[in-house]
Amino acid sequence: MKWRLAALSMLALVTPVAAQWLTLPTPGIPRTADGAPDLSAPAPRTPDGRPDLSGLWYPARVTGNLLDPASVQPWARTRMTEHEAGFLLDDPRFRCLPSGPGFLTLTGTTQGMRRIVQHPDVIAILNTGLTYRQIFTDGRELESDPLPIWTGYSVGRWEDDTLVVRSNGYNDRTWLHARGLVHTEQLRITERWQRLDFGHIRIDVSYEDPGTFDEPLSAVIEMQFAADDELLETVCDEASDGRSHWSGEFSQAVDMAVEVDPAVLARYIGAYEGYWQEAWTRVEFTVEDGELVVLRTPPYARNANTESETSRLIALSDTAFECICGLGFVFTAEEGEMATEVAEVHVSGAWPFARVP
Repeated sequence: MKWRLAALSMLALVTPVAAQWLTLPTPGIPRTADGAPDLSAPAPRTPDGRPDLSGLWYPARVTGNLLDPASVQPWARTRMTEHEAGFLLDDPRFRCLPSGPGFLTLTGTTQGMRRIVQHPDVIAILNTGLTYRQIFTDGRELESDPLPIWTGYSVGRWEDDTLVVRSNGYNDRTWLHARGLVHTEQLRITERWQRLDFGHIRIDVSYEDPGTFDEPLSAVIEMQFAADDELLETVCDEASDGRSHWSGEFSQAVDMAVEVDPAVLARYIGAYEGYWQEAWTRVEFTVEDGELVVLRTPPYARNANTESETSRLIALSDTAFECICGLGFVFTAEEGEMATEVAEVHVSGAWPFARVP
C-alpha cells in the first residue's frame, strides 16, 4: 500500500539494529525496594568529588526561545519556512551527515540517546549515529581561529558542582533544532550542566550567533537517565545520495497527493487520544486553507522540542494522510458520519486513537 510505504519511509533510513543485553538490568545503579531504578537517589560523584555525569541519557524535554522563529533574523526565518515547505528533507541527518550542535536538542530515546563517559581530562559523548563529541576538561582554552568542523570544539571547567562548557568552530551546514533553524560559522555555545539527582541532568544553553540572531537565544534541556536500556547504533544509508531511501519515497507522497472534498475533511476535525508505546497521546485535527493540520501532544520524538507540535498533512486518499513530521494517519468513519478513530502509523505499526468529546 503506497500510503503505508510513504509513512514508513521517513523512519526506514536509520533503523536501529537488534542488540544483545536489552534484558540485562543496568548494573550498579540505585534501586527501590521493588527493584525499579531509583532516579531520585543522590547523584554519584567521581573520586575527585566532582558530580559524575557518566551514563546513558536522553533529552526528555527541551524548552526556550531557541524554538521561537520570531527570535531569529528574517533570512533565517525564511530558511525555516523553506525547509518546512520542502518537508524538512534538507535536514543534515537525511543526507547521512552529522547533526552537530543540533544533537543537543534532538529528543527521544531513539535518535536522542547518548552515552556520557567521564574522565578527569575529557568527557566523551557517544551518539547513536556513530558520531561523538569531546569536551576537554584539562585546562586548555578554545582556539581563537578554529577550523570549522561538524561537531565543533568544546572545553569545560567546573564551577562548584556545575560543568560550564564553551564551544565554537562549527561549520554552517547543520541545524540547531529539527525544525530547520540554521546558523553561521560565528556560532558560539555555552552550556551549564547540573546533575540534579541520579536520574536527571539539567543543561542551560546559551547560543550566540550575530549572523543569525541579534541577541543570545537560550534553551533548557532536561536529560533523563535511561536505566535498563542500551545504546543501539543507527547506520545511515551508504548510497551515493544518502537521503535517496529516506526522502525519495516520501517525496512521492507529494506526487501522489489527491484532492479531498472539504466535507470529508470536516468529518475528521476533532481530538483523539490513546497510547503510543507507553506514552498517552492526544492528536487534534483542524482544517487550514483547505488542508488537514494535526496538533500532537506530546510531539513525536524526532521533533520533540516543544510541549506540542503542529504539522500539515498530505492527502493520499480520502482516509489516508502523510505528515511532514514523518507519520501517517488513517481515519475510520462510517459513510457520512464523523470519524470515530484515527490510526497513527509508525515504523512500529498502526496505533489506534479514539475520538474524545
